[in-house]
Amino acid sequence: MAPETVEQARAEYRERYISQHYSGPLHLATTISVSLFIALLSAMMLEKISPLEWLTIPLTFLYANLCEYLAHRRPMHHKTRFLGLVFRRHTIEHHAFFTNEAATYDTTQDFKAILFPPIMLLVFNGCFALPVGALLYFLISPNVSFLFVLTAILYFLNYELLHLAYHMDPQTWVGRLAFVVRLRRHHIRHHDTRLMTRYNFNITYPICDYLFGTIYKDSGRR
Repeated sequence: MAPETVEQARAEYRERYISQHYSGPLHLATTISVSLFIALLSAMMLEKISPLEWLTIPLTFLYANLCEYLAHRRPMHHKTRFLGLVFRRHTIEHHAFFTNEAATYDTTQDFKAILFPPIMLLVFNGCFALPVGALLYFLISPNVSFLFVLTAILYFLNYELLHLAYHMDPQTWVGRLAFVVRLRRHHIRHHDTRLMTRYNFNITYPICDYLFGTIYKDSGRR
């Protein structure tokens, strides 16, 4: 059972933001299908990739991991003038809905509190993937451009699926996967209100948390 404060926060969130017409599975299916469609289109544009161009994939992966880390550590946990909505949705709402003591969603309607709104697919592609991809197209090569977009959109999808997995019942087959267990532990520690502004900012793979020394250990030491 979730603590009473969490139950109250969840009830308020559901009443305010989740309409009776909302479908969690449809939300998830939209995220998956649109992401895979963009990835497929990008893959279809590739031609005779050189060994050097293949480096775009690991470099984009690392760049996305850094962006994820910085966005989570800064605007998602520190209110700013132009990104106040991001702060509210994450720190005020998401961290009230899910705590380290109550990290599991109750029904698929609660996907609303986990997944980014579908409009974020347009924001992500319109403000991040496509502009950078266009720049790479003209400055380096078409293959580098499409590999960048392909990797970036799959990283976004990977982020969404892993984040959802962390908030599933850990006794499900997904929750019992060894890598999910380990990553979930890392993320749920972040949901401790005493730690959330200082530790475990990577949602996917804690590469930048290790690099910047923001991994939380049970001893209380980094």
